[in-house]
Amino acid sequence: MKKLLVTAIAGIVLLAGGSSAHAFKLAIIAFQMSSETHARVANAAFAAAKAKGWDVQILNSEGSLPKHAEQIEAMIQAKPDGLIIAMGKPVEADAQLAAAKKAGIPVITTVAGTSPHTLFDIQVNDYQIGAQAALYLLSKLNYRGEILTERYENNVASRIRGKILDAVLSENTAVKVLGSHSMARTASWQEDVRNGMQALVLQNRGKFQGIWASFDGQAYVIDDILRAQGMKKGDVALVSIDGGPESSRRIADPDSLLTATVSIPFEKMGAAAVEAMDEIVVKKTPKDKVVQGPYLWMDAVLVDAANVAQMK
Repeated sequence: MKKLLVTAIAGIVLLAGGSSAHAFKLAIIAFQMSSETHARVANAAFAAAKAKGWDVQILNSEGSLPKHAEQIEAMIQAKPDGLIIAMGKPVEADAQLAAAKKAGIPVITTVAGTSPHTLFDIQVNDYQIGAQAALYLLSKLNYRGEILTERYENNVASRIRGKILDAVLSENTAVKVLGSHSMARTASWQEDVRNGMQALVLQNRGKFQGIWASFDGQAYVIDDILRAQGMKKGDVALVSIDGGPESSRRIADPDSLLTATVSIPFEKMGAAAVEAMDEIVVKKTPKDKVVQGPYLWMDAVLVDAANVAQMK
């Protein structure tokens, strides 16, 4: 009788434990996992959710707006407890996000922009970041000389950074832009950057002292071009934006010409999205106790030879 009682109690405890230990189901949709920054956010969110024991999956929209919309719709049918979208498109996916809200699925976005249908967006100030990069580059030239620029007009963050560069240049007329290439939105964008910037470098060899790139992926291609041309660290100042392990490695590498980057904390963004989901959805903390307004702002840090050893 005693053995039966113990077994029964153990069964009740197990049942209660199973009921209370229901794993929170989190879906993560990254707009384009082939982009390092999108992958860094999504993978960091995945790791943070797994560390909490959550049931988590990552979907990749592969840069396709139709697929992005379809994946949000699929998640509405799957009914996860929460959805994190890395670098999503809230305007284009407005109908899908509205449907998610109606279905009671809380959504947090990162570096995407706000939406009335989401909890909030985790963001950095690209106007401030653009100013940091532009002013650092000009300071390396002592506000006098010639530069080349690699732009990208089809992304709002890159476009803002370029506009801030133009504003800085308009007030510092001793710095001239000798040539500029604008990256096309193609699957082979690295080749497009390589072809465009290689032509500019060859046309203006020996005439420029600095290069500005709108994001680090472009800067890696440019760095390789400059090295192939026999240029050495310090010959020109190459400044970009995004940060991360590869950027830090190049800045520290004596053979690389990458001078500095403004490092955006993409991993912290992914982890912060999970923490906020935990606080608001799981722990039922009022949203305004977690974030004020539609944005959670995070700081970027300029990284150069002076502080690259401290970056992880």
